[in-house]
Amino acid sequence: MKKLGGAATLAGLAGTGLLAVLPARRALAAEAALPLSASLKDELAAALAAHQPLVVMVSLQGCPFCRVVRQSHLAPMLARGQIHVVQVDMRSSRATQGWQGEATTHDALVRGWVIKVTPTLLFVGPGGREVAPRLEGALLEDFYGAYLDDRLQAARKAVLAAA
Repeated sequence: MKKLGGAATLAGLAGTGLLAVLPARRALAAEAALPLSASLKDELAAALAAHQPLVVMVSLQGCPFCRVVRQSHLAPMLARGQIHVVQVDMRSSRATQGWQGEATTHDALVRGWVIKVTPTLLFVGPGGREVAPRLEGALLEDFYGAYLDDRLQAARKAVLAAA
């Protein structure tokens, strides 16, 4: 098989329709910059074992505000080991497990939490209870980091107090 590369390759792929797939794959990779929830019970247990709250980001595929929150705030904090975070996708039929290990979907969780705005961040402690106020939307980008820090500080205090 021949190694592909360079402008000639892109020109050759243009006629195949494969180039149309590349931006879509990049978009999906950007959407998944945070781990997607597979088991809230297990994800919460890991966070609590580290004496941290679990941050649950409710997002919507294609949401530009969600992308900013993921890329500018949560993903860097996750990479530095500062937070435990998972993403739950509104309107997604992706399977996951709830706080008690019950089978559910991302969309069913979002509906149960009565979330209407993305991004919404939940700060969760023992028993799957929210331990700080939700952070809804991202319209005030200049102040978002401060709001996030305040909620994380409150959530961490609540988790430590419950330990």
